[in-house]
Amino acid sequence: MQANSSEQSVANEVEITAKFQRREVLAQPPREPKAHPEVVPFVRFGAKTDLGNVRENNEDKFDFFEPTEPTLLAERGSVYAVCDGMGGHSAGQIASELALKTFLKTYYDLELPDVDTALHSAVLSANALVREVAQAIPGRRGMGTTLTAAILLENEAHVVHVGDSRCYLVRGEVIQQITDDHSYVMEQVRQGLMSLQEAQYSPYRNVITRSIGMEQVEPDIYRVVLEAGDRLVLCTDGLTTHVSDEQIAEVVRTHSPSAAAQKLVEMALEEGGSDNVTVIVIHILDILSWEQAQQIGWV
Repeated sequence: MQANSSEQSVANEVEITAKFQRREVLAQPPREPKAHPEVVPFVRFGAKTDLGNVRENNEDKFDFFEPTEPTLLAERGSVYAVCDGMGGHSAGQIASELALKTFLKTYYDLELPDVDTALHSAVLSANALVREVAQAIPGRRGMGTTLTAAILLENEAHVVHVGDSRCYLVRGEVIQQITDDHSYVMEQVRQGLMSLQEAQYSPYRNVITRSIGMEQVEPDIYRVVLEAGDRLVLCTDGLTTHVSDEQIAEVVRTHSPSAAAQKLVEMALEEGGSDNVTVIVIHILDILSWEQAQQIGWV
């Protein structure tokens, strides 16, 4: 479910997100790595994943990495990511685990010139490995996974996205879905051929149009300028199938990140729990200067 029209208009007015094209990303000139970041987001986060009420295994996975080495923190920041695997039996679980492991390893390669190029390369590397394994082992043919990750780098979040797992920004009373679902029904909605309500109940609502493991995949990359008090939510569709955007916003505004992640998973289970469900909640408590972050022992 999308944010309502009044919420969306407020979000649009403050211009808190921007979508970047690949040609813009690759045009970045090379530069020397920074010795340390100028500013550091001071965050608290919580995460929760659950099998759900129907599935026999959990094909969702989340992971994160918060470096403390100054140059790595300045050039790559901290990563928080979710995946929702598919393929039946254990194939989906394997796809999500392979994708996240490869994504993180490639992304933190400092030989790549900048963050968005690194994100693009990391997605392509994850895609290549999942596809290779799927083709090599008959029982894993057709396996794949979504991947949605938020990278907190200085005062920005870089969000990379493939599939229908989502990233939300909750700022004040407004919730905005940062990512666009790569699904058949949402593409129909964006073209005006289907309403949101029709999409919610469509028999094709689980058909995704991009995933890690396809022959070719192009990730979407977004940037969000962060403010103190912002909350980011990463989640698989096991949450959004059962819990509305407004409910998500209310929970993350009124609970700590760990309690919010727990509460949102419980709500999805209470409403049916028809799929695995995974949630990461990140609260931006403040944006600190490098000196301030050192003084309080945050870095």
